Amino acid sequence: MEPIVADHSAHPGGVLWRLSESGRQLDANVLNLSARQTIGVHAEPELDVLLLIVAGAGTMATEEGPLALVPGELIWLPRTSSRSITAGVEGLAYLTVHRRRPGLQIGSRNR
Repeated sequence: MEPIVADHSAHPGGVLWRLSESGRQLDANVLNLSARQTIGVHAEPELDVLLLIVAGAGTMATEEGPLALVPGELIWLPRTSSRSITAGVEGLAYLTVHRRRPGLQIGSRNR
């Protein structure tokens, strides 16, 4: 099997890979940020998230202060924790894993 991110710097920002098998209980994505690209401050209100840095470098701003992001760094983000991510000069690629959100369902109203 080929590596998911052989040369992340050759890819534009966005999703490089995503887990898409039906019936799964997890969601997982490999995201790529171009050089100096930033994901603004946000929080996941319902789910814990694991991030694994797979290539490049960058910084994560958290409520406790900045974290250096380097390959191999594994970060647990408890639900409701705020963060922003900024890629370094060579960009940044990272894996995110969290419990799968249930799909939207249409149901009948009880009367």
